[in-house]
Amino acid sequence: MRPSDSTLAEQGPLRSDAPGGVRPDLFVVRHRWQVLAVTLALLAVAGMVGGDVASRLSAGGFDDPQAESSRAADLLADRFKGGVPNLVVVVDATDLAASPAVAANAEPTAATGDDRSGPGTMPGSALVDHPEVAAAAQRLVTALAAEEGVAEVVSYWTLGNVPPLRSTDGTQALVLARIEGDGNASQHTGARLHASYDGTFDGLGVDVGGQAVTFTTITETVEEDLFTAEMIALPITLVLLVLVFGSVVAGLLPLAIGGFAILGTFLVLRVVTGFAEVSIFALNFTTAIGLGLAIDYALLVVSRYREELALGFEVPEAIRRTVATAGRTVIVSAATVASSLAALLVFRIAFLRSFAYAGIAVVALAAIGAVVLLPALLAVVGRNVDRLRVRRVRTLTEGEGVWHRIATTVMRRPIPVATTVIALLVFVGAPFLGIQLGFPDDRVLQPGSEARTVGDTLREAFDTSESGALTVVADRVDVTDPVVADGLDGYARTVSALAGVARVDAATGTYLAGTRVAPPTPLAQRLVAADATYLSVIPSVEPVSPDGEVLVAEVRALDAPFEVLVGGASAELVDGKAGLVDRLPLALALIAAITFVVLFLQFGSILVPVKAIVLNLLSLSATFGAMVWVFQDGHLAGLLGFTPTGTIVTTMPVLMFCIAFGLSMDYEVFLLSRIKEEHDRGRDNAGAVAMGLEKTGRIVTAAALLIGVVFIAFAVSRVSFMQLFGIGMALAVLVDAFLVRATLVPAFMRLAGGANWWAPAPLRRLHERFGISEHVRLDPPSAATTPDVVPTPV
Repeated sequence: MRPSDSTLAEQGPLRSDAPGGVRPDLFVVRHRWQVLAVTLALLAVAGMVGGDVASRLSAGGFDDPQAESSRAADLLADRFKGGVPNLVVVVDATDLAASPAVAANAEPTAATGDDRSGPGTMPGSALVDHPEVAAAAQRLVTALAAEEGVAEVVSYWTLGNVPPLRSTDGTQALVLARIEGDGNASQHTGARLHASYDGTFDGLGVDVGGQAVTFTTITETVEEDLFTAEMIALPITLVLLVLVFGSVVAGLLPLAIGGFAILGTFLVLRVVTGFAEVSIFALNFTTAIGLGLAIDYALLVVSRYREELALGFEVPEAIRRTVATAGRTVIVSAATVASSLAALLVFRIAFLRSFAYAGIAVVALAAIGAVVLLPALLAVVGRNVDRLRVRRVRTLTEGEGVWHRIATTVMRRPIPVATTVIALLVFVGAPFLGIQLGFPDDRVLQPGSEARTVGDTLREAFDTSESGALTVVADRVDVTDPVVADGLDGYARTVSALAGVARVDAATGTYLAGTRVAPPTPLAQRLVAADATYLSVIPSVEPVSPDGEVLVAEVRALDAPFEVLVGGASAELVDGKAGLVDRLPLALALIAAITFVVLFLQFGSILVPVKAIVLNLLSLSATFGAMVWVFQDGHLAGLLGFTPTGTIVTTMPVLMFCIAFGLSMDYEVFLLSRIKEEHDRGRDNAGAVAMGLEKTGRIVTAAALLIGVVFIAFAVSRVSFMQLFGIGMALAVLVDAFLVRATLVPAFMRLAGGANWWAPAPLRRLHERFGISEHVRLDPPSAATTPDVVPTPV
């Protein structure tokens, strides 16, 4: 007969098999109210201390601090108090030149056919050369130079009407400024200047953009879009949680774990900011992954808990057995996910390292919530976990169900199924071979945004990219020395003769096409400091592009008369890609090694970890191939509303790989743990695989659908690389859950047969001694208490 329901107080002491030992999992059950009280106290502390973490996070962190371009930028900031302009002001003279007061004092324009002439201009002159326009522009330059945080301002007019700073039709000209400070400070100042000057100034049309404004706009847009995405995803996720879990009570449990993990991670990040730079983007990553893992782990634990209850066990014993099986799986899964994210620490880029800090913390806290907080909550709700039911939980006789049929069908024809699926994944992944990496610029924003408008104007109306200048910095040189000056003159001539160079400004003059066209002006003093100088190399090619990379390589390959450092946007792109490529093998090796060790300790097999790693790589290559086809090559650009640039943002593939690999391994551990459990109970290989997929198929696919909703909501973003991240991550988890886990895993395990759990004798002995094993024996209930059917996992 089935044991009668009784309260936890009537269960008696909960002991382990060891004399006098209290089972840790049952300690949580017996002291559930104390556990919940401590958890609430910790959440209060986390909210108070970590609640303001956003104010301490960085909007920058995209550069490698040890790269040549970073050292050049540091030298510029330290010695010259300047550098490459990061604020660009496009001044439009059309309205002022056409005003009645100005037009009345202007001489008639000669019919010269010069497209630079217009209303109110002198004969054959450009609108920007009109005296009234020049005077108003000078007042604008003076006002900008007086602003706090602005170190340097130059313009078309202050540099002597240099043609590269004038648009091809003569109606617009540029004012370039350098904002001081790190990423946060420069973006804050850029936002303030944009609000103050964008629009009109003394009758001139003014558009404010440049790197400082662009990244401010990107950050603000991402934050607004992520809030919108969360407002879309959270209600849908909540509804799906209730439907998937079958009751309101069960559906709310993942939110408790998610809240615990997310708030706890905010506290961790608050501590980390005391000694490391942390990106603002880590906050939204924390929310998405925290909620996703909470859903994954809660599905696994609650499903197993329901299963144990249906087998006739009382609440305490059901929780004990759940923690001993599903809880162990959660810990192993968390270890594999955290190891994938920890690999980001090998990169020197603060942006990537930030996701490691946040990821390790949120994974660890989600796992703690699943094996400590969730059992305590289950002990409180007991059999009421299915209260407020919204659908009837179907029951199936063991060995039935769609996932059991899928597994048996695949294992009857493993070679054709595996060949077909692999061919499909390889075909979809083929575009990844042509990936081109680049840095984000204003084109990641949608057309019409203010920062994007300035960038489009610079590309369409001007022949050169003044704000994308390379800086060639030489330290410990004295330009007053005639020998040094001669060497600098010859070097500047050589640089200016390179293809892709529009102009070179140096302390010795201005150079075009290998010739010095102007002597040094008073403004050339900005290029000189005590025992140091630099050249400003204005490109005629798009700075953040393959042509820009070629230009950097050519400049660095030249023989300079003194040691130089090459910086600027193009150099940052080259160094950023090199830093990622150099560190990528180490990151991949760490992921593979840690994953192999964790899975070996869990399963005692050599083949299972290798198979898991290979299948994950195959699955992710297909995802990346699709992302290259869509976002690099521009297919579906019209539908998604982004502008293809022919590149993928450099950090995105690395970031997506580490996250997606961890989540894929999460599902792999869910499935393999149940297969191994069934195998250890005496089932043959095929039966264990079929039963494992039957027990976990619904869990894995439901978890993938729920986390896919969280990620796919990013598609509403107005920033293209966030669209790429969201759509790519959603595709990765769905392909892995529905295609790889449902077909390739059973096919390969069927083909491997008994070799699935094989290991050499020395490693087998190692696993017996150090392997991860159940700390309690799980005896099945008596036949009298075992029901004829068991509920499906969800």
